[in-house]
Order: sequence, then C-alpha cells, then structure tokens
Amino acid sequence: MDDERPELLTIGRLAHRTGLPVRTLRFWSDAGAVPPVARSASGYRLYDAGSVARVELVRTLRELGLGLDDVCRVLSGRTTVAEVADAHVAALDARIRSLRVSRAVLSTVAKRGSTAEETALMNRLARLSAAERSQIVDEFKEEVFGGLDVEPHLRDRMNTFGVELPDDPTPGQVDAWIELAELVRDPGFRARLRTWLELNTPAPGQGRPPGASVWWARQVVQTVTEVRERGVAPGSPEAAEVLSGLFGDDDRAAVLRSVEAGIEAGAERYRRLVARVRGQGSSPDATEELEWLARALRAADRSRPAGTRGVMAGGFGHPGGS
Repeated sequence: MDDERPELLTIGRLAHRTGLPVRTLRFWSDAGAVPPVARSASGYRLYDAGSVARVELVRTLRELGLGLDDVCRVLSGRTTVAEVADAHVAALDARIRSLRVSRAVLSTVAKRGSTAEETALMNRLARLSAAERSQIVDEFKEEVFGGLDVEPHLRDRMNTFGVELPDDPTPGQVDAWIELAELVRDPGFRARLRTWLELNTPAPGQGRPPGASVWWARQVVQTVTEVRERGVAPGSPEAAEVLSGLFGDDDRAAVLRSVEAGIEAGAERYRRLVARVRGQGSSPDATEELEWLARALRAADRSRPAGTRGVMAGGFGHPGGS
C-alpha cells in the first residue's frame, strides 16, 4: 500500500519525525502550508522528506510571529521572507513601543498607589500623539513665557524651547512625561513659574537680576553643596561669608525673593523632569541646597540693623524654615 512505502510518511509518522502534534500538522495542512504529496488508497495524507523540511520552515516562521496567511504567501512564492520580515519588524517595533508605554504607566501607578481615575488620566497622557503633546507644551509656553520683556535672543530661545518625547521612549522617559504633563497643565504651577521668570529674566538693556545666577549658573548650587557637606549652619558667620562670595553687593532681598519664588514654583522639579524626558543626564536634585540658601539669606537679613533690612515680597512661603 502507498502509506506503507518507506519514502512516504503518514501524518502520524510526520508528527513523530518533527516533534509536532498531529493536530497542528493537520491544521497547517488544511491551510495549505504543508500540503500532502499524495493520498493513500484509503485516503490518508502522505508526506515525503521535502514535507519534513517544509514543516521546519513553517515552524520557524510561526515562531517568529508570522501568521499562516503570510507563511503560505512565502511558500507559494507570492512574497519573500525578507519582505514579510520587514513588515513584521515594523509591527513588532510598534508593539514594543506600546508595551513600553503600558509598562511605564503601570510602574507609575504602582509607585503612586493611584486610583482608577488617576490611572486612566496617566494612560491618556502617555498615549497622546506627538501633535497633542506639542499642543500642551505650546499652551504652557504661551502662558509662562509669552509677553516677557526680554532681549530678542532670549525670546528666540524661549520660542524654540521644546519638550519632545522621542518616538521610541524608554520607560523612564514616559514616566517623566506623565509627571511633566500633569505639572505643566496645572494653572497654579504656571502662575508660580511665570512669577519666578519675571524675577529672573533680564529686561532689554539691563543686567541679570540679583539672584538669577542661582538658577542660571549651577556653580552656585555646587558651592552650597560643598558648604552643606562641611556641616555649615545657614545662620553661621561662615554662611554669611559664603553669601558675600556668591552675591557680593547684590540686593540680598531680591536674591531671596528669587530663591523663594523658584522653590515655591517647583523650578528644580521642572528642570529635572525636562532633562529626563529629553533623555539627558540630569544633575542631582538641588532642592535641599536651595532651601539652605534661602535660610542663610533670611538669617543674614535678620542679623542686619533694622533700618537696613530688605523688604521681603509677600506671597511666597518659606519651605525650608528658619
């Protein structure tokens, strides 16, 4: 009988040879991926050595994620493995990006202990299109930077300022974007940051305002870091010497207003989030250094004669205490 010829295999023997279940081989055969080369007198499917090789190819393509329709197109010569692989690479890349976003959202939810409503909001923020993300940033820029009386070159820098989430972001970048998007949509944050910018942005034809160097020159923070590591107290004579070295004859009240406005606005948090979204190496969080500086400035102001003390601007808290 044909099904007993040694060069032909029944589907059972093909299953034994390839290590695949008969059910799988029958399904592939019905789909046309592994058609029988003959039929026995009893009507049973028969396969040959070429069928074994074909099964191995089908198994490889299936393990790589190709559907049976694509497998059949490759085997029939209607397309090539390379062409199908290229299409699947693009599909896998999109899937990987989606999974990274999902992972970042779930990681943030776990860290925050978020409610269902917060989780839904974070998911929407994370999955915004590039145009939608750009709109959020543009609205933020207009409210915070718009109308500032600044030099043209600074205005150009502000207008080109962007916070772009890359097409293939890391989980850390997605997490930072979620937090940043929540922050820049907060009207209170926008108002506080605008106030801080007004205190620290030089007007046309004028020098840098007192205290602006705290935010635009990181060496100020580095100096305070070194002082704190030595255990210098904010109200000590050594701290007063540090202030003199940093600010000279600048208006200390104006410097304090700048520092307090930045702390109150959350400027340091904003700076770090932007760096994380951009994938840039962010310098350490300087919040504690800035609060030490504010305490030192307040202590120095209290130690001056009553008639020479600076007038503090109202409306800003003292996060660091005295």
